[in-house]
Parts: sequence; structure tokens; C-alpha cells
Amino acid sequence: MQITVFGASGLLGKALLREWRGDSVVGLSSRDADIRDKKRVEALVQAQSPNWIVLAAAYTDVDGCEGNPDLAFAVNRDGAVNVATAAKMVGARLLFLSSDYVFDGKKTSPYEINDERGPQSVYGRSKAEAEIKLLELLPNCCIVRTSWLFGTGGKCFPDTILKLAASRPSLDVVNDQRGCPTYTIDLARAIIHLCRKEAIGIVHATNTGDCTWFEFAQKIIRGAGLENEVRPVSSKQMARPAPRPANSVLSPASLRVFGITMPSWGDALRRYLEERLR
Repeated sequence: MQITVFGASGLLGKALLREWRGDSVVGLSSRDADIRDKKRVEALVQAQSPNWIVLAAAYTDVDGCEGNPDLAFAVNRDGAVNVATAAKMVGARLLFLSSDYVFDGKKTSPYEINDERGPQSVYGRSKAEAEIKLLELLPNCCIVRTSWLFGTGGKCFPDTILKLAASRPSLDVVNDQRGCPTYTIDLARAIIHLCRKEAIGIVHATNTGDCTWFEFAQKIIRGAGLENEVRPVSSKQMARPAPRPANSVLSPASLRVFGITMPSWGDALRRYLEERLR
């Protein structure tokens, strides 16, 4: 297959290029293609004529989106529509990366793919609106919602925790937001399988198991062999510009339909920490 990856310089994009074997893969960074530029996107897609386009390019700074909604919607919604339009022109399939933040976080059990969207932040709304528009434009697209992404080669929660731990004996981390940490390598492998299985519709793809940010931070510190104190605090104590869902755990049922099971987040974290030391 011919594969085009938008967002190739991001955490997930790097993992996709590293893990994808047996197909012809072209990675495009934001320097190669600003997805807000409709004509540029169309020209690149027409030149490559891929079988699949994986759209991993996005404005993912959740607090930054809150302060700059115009940019958030221009990239995350309108940019996605530009890529989908180009895909439709050449008959390519599209896999779009979405987010747990399309939900309001009020559900007490894991979110299923058909649960109602209720985004609470600008970032979440930009992703939710993109989902709706893409399903209208390309009914056979695949939308992969994921959460709490981490990996080597860029900024992520474990990297931030370890850098803070180098200069602080104790860390305060919120303990009232629950989700599924997801390792870029494992997500990349799941995406490759989904493309090869010609997946259609919405799929939730995260590492298995869930935790709070506090529990995640504790495991990062201990897994790295450190002894820093990690203290649980509330979201109100650590106020941020953008609201976060209290529960954004995604059910793995939709992924298992395709015969895919992702490893536990604890196992994923162990492998990330090993990779980080290389």
C-alpha cells in the first residue's frame, strides 16, 4: 500500500514512520504541509495518490487552544476537512486521530464509541466538530480516538514529570482526572493493523487499564528508580485554562472487533522508560 502520514514530526508520527513496515510510507511534517493550506494539501495528495492517509497533524496544546480558538478550529477542524477533501479527490481512505476530550467526563464507566459527544474545552470541540464533518464528507473514514499519549522524541507527561523530578523533591499531581495512558509505539501498531484491516467508523485505541494523573506520576517516578514524593491534589488546586474531563476512560470493545488488543499502560510505561535511556 501507499501511505501518507500528515504530522510526521509529532510523537505519533515519528512512531508510525518507525513501526510501519512492508508498505510505502511518506511522512509529511508541518513544514512540508500546513494542513490549513487547502491547495498545498491537495497538490501533495494528488502527487502521491496514496491508498491510506493517516492524519496525525493537530494543534494539541489543550490550554493553548483555549486561548487561541481560531487557530484550534483552523487546524483541528478545517485542516482535517482539507485533508479529507483531498483524500476524496484521489479515492484514498482516511484515518483521523481524535481524542478522549470529545466527551464531557461525567460518565462513571468507560466511554463507548456511540456515546454522545459533549466536549468541555476548545480543543475537545475542535476535534468533535472535525469528527462530524469527516463522517459527512467521507462516510468510510476511520476515526481513532485515543488519550494521554506519551512517547520518546518530544514533550509528554512522563517526560515532564521526570524533568521536574530532577529539580524538585516533591511533586503535586491531580488525582481527580482518570484516563488511559497510551504509548505511541502501541498506538502506531494498532493504527497499522486498522489500515490493513480496512477499518471503517469510530474506534477507541488506548493501552489497557486506567489511572489518575497522580497514579501515573507515581508509577513514572518509581519506574525510573527515583524517590521523589508525589502528592495528590485536586483539579481546583491546579487550575488550568482549559477544563479537563474527570473521566475519559475509553472502552476497548471497538478495537477488539478488529482482533486488536493493546498492552497494559504499565507495561507500556516500562518500555517507554527503557527506550528513553537508550
